[in-house]
Amino acid sequence: MKKKLLSVVSVLLMVALLAGCSSSKPTTPAQSDSSSEKTYKVAYIARAQSDSFAAWLANAVRDEAKKYPNITLEVFDGQANDDKENSMIENAITNKFDLVIVQPNSGESQRPYVEKVVKAGIFAITTNARISGIEGASSVDAQPYEQAAVNARAALTQIPQDAKVVVLKGPSGNFHADERRASWQKEFFDKRPDVKIVGEQIANWNKDEAMKYMEDWVQANDKIDAVIAMNDNMAAGALEVVKDNPKYTKMFAYGVDGTAEALFLIKEGKMTSTCLQNANELAEKMLDASNKLLTGAEKEINTDIGNPLVTKENVDEYIEILKKSGTIK
Repeated sequence: MKKKLLSVVSVLLMVALLAGCSSSKPTTPAQSDSSSEKTYKVAYIARAQSDSFAAWLANAVRDEAKKYPNITLEVFDGQANDDKENSMIENAITNKFDLVIVQPNSGESQRPYVEKVVKAGIFAITTNARISGIEGASSVDAQPYEQAAVNARAALTQIPQDAKVVVLKGPSGNFHADERRASWQKEFFDKRPDVKIVGEQIANWNKDEAMKYMEDWVQANDKIDAVIAMNDNMAAGALEVVKDNPKYTKMFAYGVDGTAEALFLIKEGKMTSTCLQNANELAEKMLDASNKLLTGAEKEINTDIGNPLVTKENVDEYIEILKKSGTIK
């Protein structure tokens, strides 16, 4: 009898122990819950939100960042001021962001500050325009020489003999501004010595500054056959000045960016062509690069987007692209 009782007790003890073991597992937090994906702080420092392309790019970066639950993005406006932008880069270091994306105002002015980011052990990406030669920094950009070249090659046969043209440039020292101007020189002016430049100024990508220069040039010249601008914003400013003057209905105008305003000006026949610098594509590549750097998939990334020429013949295609992306409502 005692043996039977001991056997029953032993069995009951074993059952209790097994039940205890099996019930203990759910009380332990699941590994995926306790080590949820890390969230990274990313700073995007824009050149100037007043610049139509820079504003488009900043908005595209915001939208793209929403696709990455592990990234918290903060956007800052450099207001086209080197001192302000450099101060924002330093603040991003102080506030221990995990990655800093810089859209330089004048490139070389931001170089030492981006170098500080890298030295602080923070990932850095430069974009639109890249600052090359910073060891440890990444970049996502376009090819500014080709952006201008696709326009310049078309202009070779479009701009009439002995034409008078005006040139609107971006900030001196800015990689995109300098490369686009060099491209126009090599691809167009060197091949068309008959063309005379009657006005050339730095308008800092700004529409209002371009308008002021164009007003002066219209008064000083009997004719202007073409406006050669290093971005759409400046081209649009020049066109605004002469929009009601029948004397300029056949004037050629070239830009770069593919902003919504430029696409509609091309569709209306007021602007000749632009090169699409797709801010949505830049943003996609930027956030993809950010994610790969932050998660350790890559140590350094340097990549470019394409350079399609937009003319009246294909402008509807690019308007649709911007509509689908939500850039054109």
